[in-house]
Amino acid sequence: MIDHPTNGYAVDVDPVARPALRPAVRAVARRPLREEIRRSLVEGLISGRWKPGDRIVERRLAAELNVSQAPVREALRELETLRLIESSPHKGARVRGFTEADLREVYQVRAGLEETAAGLGSPPVPALRLHVARMYEAAAAGSLDDQVRHGVAFHREIVAASGNDLLLSVWESLGIEVWTHVSIRMFRTGPHENAADHEPIVEAFAVDDPRAGRLLRDHILAYCPGSPATP
Repeated sequence: MIDHPTNGYAVDVDPVARPALRPAVRAVARRPLREEIRRSLVEGLISGRWKPGDRIVERRLAAELNVSQAPVREALRELETLRLIESSPHKGARVRGFTEADLREVYQVRAGLEETAAGLGSPPVPALRLHVARMYEAAAAGSLDDQVRHGVAFHREIVAASGNDLLLSVWESLGIEVWTHVSIRMFRTGPHENAADHEPIVEAFAVDDPRAGRLLRDHILAYCPGSPATP
């Protein structure tokens, strides 16, 4: 049973008619449609529903989620930009095998951007504290989605405070939320640890510690296996 994206009603999905479509895809509801479809795709990639080389059939996925093909196509294009999906003419979309090396490249670029941002402006410390508190609440509630959402918002506060629109645009183009899900769910440990990792950064900004940017960079790189923070 999945939620209809516009009218909110639930409809039954015939398990006999589409037996291969049932695992690992969440209902689409409440969030922006493209975002929910992208999230469902990412969950399928992480859970192993789709393995490297598997074809993702746009029409079939749209029918499963009870949406049109257009937002599915948009979500697939976003994941192709992030190098999680690859497509070719007349063959459609296939899962690209992503490794720790892919994650490392993204996080190395992200770490450099955020370290630069920290040197350009001071983020609002009360907002940072609020996001950390929300991360703890999400961890206690077992909500990975909310934990990631507030974690990304925490880092966005820092980048936005730089006052550099180009830097912010490049940072956002990395697909931070998607890769954060990947890093936490595939390569990290408990959610409370993730929330606690942000507290030293808040304290550094609170006292205008000139090492805040370095601390931020090391924090980001620590989330990526094979790319330890520089001592």
